[in-house]
Amino acid sequence: MALGCLAAVTGYLGTELHGTPREERSGVLPGPPAARPETPGPGAPGADSGVVTPGLRPRQRPPSPTPSPSTSATPAVSPLLAVDQADIPARVDLTAAGPTDWVHWGLLGPGAPVRKRDGSGEIRDEGGRGERVSYRNNPEMYTWRDGAPVESASGTMSGVYTCDKGSGFSLSVAGGGRERTVRLYAGLWMARARLDLRISGGGPASTLRLEDPHTVRTAQFTVRFRAAKGAKLLVSWTVEESMGDCGNVSLQAVALR
Repeated sequence: MALGCLAAVTGYLGTELHGTPREERSGVLPGPPAARPETPGPGAPGADSGVVTPGLRPRQRPPSPTPSPSTSATPAVSPLLAVDQADIPARVDLTAAGPTDWVHWGLLGPGAPVRKRDGSGEIRDEGGRGERVSYRNNPEMYTWRDGAPVESASGTMSGVYTCDKGSGFSLSVAGGGRERTVRLYAGLWMARARLDLRISGGGPASTLRLEDPHTVRTAQFTVRFRAAKGAKLLVSWTVEESMGDCGNVSLQAVALR
């Protein structure tokens, strides 16, 4: 009897009692808790354009600019106007003075100038006020070797004049975007004359006066100018004041280089 009780107690003590199943431990540490799924950004695979993370604005990308067609802009031309006055040489060679163009007045009468043969034609007689009269007693002589309709001249002293206050000549020379040189050969008799120069289209302007109340006076005006293509140098040579019977201004030649 005693031995049976002892065996029962021993069997009871050898058995562990556990309220829950025992946890098995191993050498691998448990991983971090699973992260909260993130909302994919705009443009990411699977992104929904209508889903935006609260508190954040969708990134805005400006549209790519449309490339403009290539254009070659024409550089602006800065107008230039400068003038000098000097005595006319005793003999003027228009062929040398005007390699681009030249015009001479008076040899064939008041209405028929001689021009450079095959010249540019950029010197234009724009008329003027008063009746033109030709004459042949200029203080200086003019020569050329490339004229039309008169091919050559060895020393003509001809020119044209117009009398009384307000009368005169109007000329123009074409611009072309580069600097050009014009020589104007002109004169007066018993008058005060006025030379007005300007670039058309609102460019610079200049005025000179020349006077002799008693006799004839001539001058060479050298004009340097630059005007845009389509613009012109405008020249006006007029009697500002007549100081005798038929006080006048005269025009002999214009040369362009």
